[in-house]
Amino acid sequence: MLEGKTAVVTGGTRGIGFAIARALLEAGADIAICGRSRSGIDRAIQKLNNAGGSRVIGFAADVRYREQVSAFFDFISREFGRVDILVNNAGVGIFRPVAELSFEDWHTVLDTNLSGVFYCCRAALPLMMRGGGGSVINISSLAGKNPFAGGAAYNASKFGLNGFTEAMMMDHRKDNIRMTYIMPGSVATEFGRGGVAESWKIAPEDVAEVVVAVLRMPSRTLISRVEIRPSRPPT
Repeated sequence: MLEGKTAVVTGGTRGIGFAIARALLEAGADIAICGRSRSGIDRAIQKLNNAGGSRVIGFAADVRYREQVSAFFDFISREFGRVDILVNNAGVGIFRPVAELSFEDWHTVLDTNLSGVFYCCRAALPLMMRGGGGSVINISSLAGKNPFAGGAAYNASKFGLNGFTEAMMMDHRKDNIRMTYIMPGSVATEFGRGGVAESWKIAPEDVAEVVVAVLRMPSRTLISRVEIRPSRPPT
């Protein structure tokens, strides 16, 4: 169903992003990933190519910087000529009480998790509209509705991401662009506060499966929000 489509996955070198890139590749899409280091991009592309499927390209870009985002999408346009799917996955978490949260910490989290999504959407929209539409999936978090101590910057970024996604849906649904945000709970990655997680947590591949399921919905149907939780968290 995704054959002939071009999908962009930010933060696609590891964790949830890598799992999403691999799932979309296996579903038949051509894939463009970005990450902050060239070495990480090269390792991810090698692994994705070993998995088989369609074409994979990568570009070193930090989504906090709109000039790097613009260069990434210029690269995609040259290589593929289109963007059909954008998965905004790149994210960071710095968890401290507000009194201990530096200005740099605040901007790192907000610029990556929220401004970076805007930059990528702003770059992708003209390409999607030129191609007759597309799908944008933003990887949010249950922290986008459930605040917690030490999470002020992260909560703010994910609450903002959810609102941004819903507003963009209203702006561009008549352009045949579907907007979805996915809110996982605890995922088994190296992200965040706990390091590599215990077996009770959600696997990155589970989030990737939801992404593919959302994209496979008929064009008449929009899944605007998905919440994912571990089935049996520790008591």
